Amino acid sequence: MSDATALSALTRSQREGFVDTLEALGPHEWAAPSLCDGWRVVDVAAHLAWAPVLGAGAGAVAMARHGFSMNRMIARSAVEWSARGRQAILDQLRDNARSGARPVGMPPVAALADAVVHGLDVRRPLGLPGQVPPESLAPLADFTLGTPWPLNAVVGGSARRRVAGVRLVASDTDWAYGEGPEVRGSAEALLLLLYGRHVARGAILGDGVPVLASRLGHA
Repeated sequence: MSDATALSALTRSQREGFVDTLEALGPHEWAAPSLCDGWRVVDVAAHLAWAPVLGAGAGAVAMARHGFSMNRMIARSAVEWSARGRQAILDQLRDNARSGARPVGMPPVAALADAVVHGLDVRRPLGLPGQVPPESLAPLADFTLGTPWPLNAVVGGSARRRVAGVRLVASDTDWAYGEGPEVRGSAEALLLLLYGRHVARGAILGDGVPVLASRLGHA
């Protein structure tokens, strides 16, 4: 199996798993806050439904409407799209999983990043299981670590700056990055760190954790 085929299969699996999770949620859970500031679960779901199929022309119009701010456009569009309702969101998400749709101009790994990281944004606040596949760590880490400014603003900010000065080591797969005192954690914990999400105390261990303390809000 080629790397591209494996990535496509992994992305589809993660997308379909996310839809299965959403289908099992009740109305109160759909309205619950996610890990994304200002977004409810339904807003995250709507973003994943329609961002991959937003054409270049429609995207340019949306950018103009939101003052040519990419982050503002993404944030507000998701809330607007959420008004289309649960069934429309689920149907579009299923279609995206089948078609392999991804945002204009983005590499295939961006679709996997959305499925895995936004899946965590929904599952973790709700206390739901959903282990991150360890094999997703390497491509997703390479993606965010290699995304330059200003594009990295839409993938959690500068991952390179966030983890500078430490060596990240995965505890559940063969992956490491960086130089310095060690920070060890699961693929899930390291992805939360790399993508700018909150990492709970104890989820990462090692002599390098104090180096990251202020960046994690643990100071």
